[in-house]
Amino acid sequence: MNSLWSQTAQRPCFETLRSDIKTDVLIIGGGLCGILCGYMLKNAGIDCVIAESDKICGGVTQNTTAKITFQHGLIYDKMIKRFGTEISGLYLESQRAALDKYRELCKKIDCEYKECESYVYSLDDRKTIEKEVNALNKIGCRATFTDKLPSLPLAVAGAVSVKNQAQFHPLKFIFDIAKDLPIYENTRVTELRPGGAVTEHGKISAKKIIVATHFPFLNKHGMYFLKMYQHRSYVIALENAPDVNGIYIDESEKGLSFRNSSGLLLLGGGSHRTGKKGGNWKELSDFAKKNYPEAKEKFRWATQDCMTLDDIPYIGQYSSNTPGLYVATGFNKWGMSSSMTAAMLLTDMIQGKPSEYEKVYSPSRTIIRPQLAINAAESVAGLLRPTAPRCPHMYCALKYNPQEHSWDCSCHGSRFTESGKLINNPANADKK
Repeated sequence: MNSLWSQTAQRPCFETLRSDIKTDVLIIGGGLCGILCGYMLKNAGIDCVIAESDKICGGVTQNTTAKITFQHGLIYDKMIKRFGTEISGLYLESQRAALDKYRELCKKIDCEYKECESYVYSLDDRKTIEKEVNALNKIGCRATFTDKLPSLPLAVAGAVSVKNQAQFHPLKFIFDIAKDLPIYENTRVTELRPGGAVTEHGKISAKKIIVATHFPFLNKHGMYFLKMYQHRSYVIALENAPDVNGIYIDESEKGLSFRNSSGLLLLGGGSHRTGKKGGNWKELSDFAKKNYPEAKEKFRWATQDCMTLDDIPYIGQYSSNTPGLYVATGFNKWGMSSSMTAAMLLTDMIQGKPSEYEKVYSPSRTIIRPQLAINAAESVAGLLRPTAPRCPHMYCALKYNPQEHSWDCSCHGSRFTESGKLINNPANADKK
């Protein structure tokens, strides 16, 4: 299972740490977010090191659909009701700044960057679409309503359209900006201590630490195991399929997404909570056979996303009692723009620069949301389920995933190969 991106980009290699070193900032995790943090910090003149347990961008980053947009599903109407127009406007502004930064950087990088129109559509709920259009316009985004999407083989009740969004080849972009960064691959952090971290072959002394490991691995701070759950989604790349002229996503969690790249149509969907059943690739293949009968599947892959309680990522101080320790997680399937937002915000915070975005993304904001009860119930069920094997993260029962031939945890989303090797965190060790 290899993505289009991993098959069409030349991956750089970096050394493994085999001695003790010192740095001002240690970044744990070499995905898009961690590398962008390193890039921003280095350009700000701050000494930093990135420690990646495997190969850079070998996890979620290489399996994205790579849409760069601040249109993150239908979130803004709900956000205004939860937080008001000020916080919602700041969220939009911060995500727009991330898009602007990509636009600036991609001028110098051959990464298939292309600006396009973005659509969030609904098959049956026109009213909700109209509310989202109004919400976006209320906080300063020019959004329009349409009920016709001729490029898609779907009849929609309505769609929110926003212009000047983008798409690109994520690995061509990130490998270019990573080439001159201080990165150590195959360097797993096994323990955090005051003043630094311990790896398998050396210690890293650091004044400040950023945890950019997709799902945070420290359980005793921040309660991320309750504040998030993980969600899997699937992609197939089709040749001999039409150009849809934009980026599209269904507002429904079970819906489909569309975009083109390199002459291929990327069809996404089949989503489900990790450890649960879902449509996976079969749902996509069935849709393609019905609607694109001349198309041929070229690639297929899957990804996994951390979902927060309120649709806003956690970016900032890891917890209220961990000064000098920062986190970036919970991107809710929108890791391209949110990774850039995180890198820009954390670079300001580490330099002591005030940012009005801190209050938007604060990991210490209230957790009293309906999703909290669902996450807690799933964790309890996983702990009490009297089956083996168990996840080493918090000892929940694992379920076998026959589509992907893996052992998955529905509590917190860790995944393992059939032989027990760790695929996705928050577990930090192989299954016993």
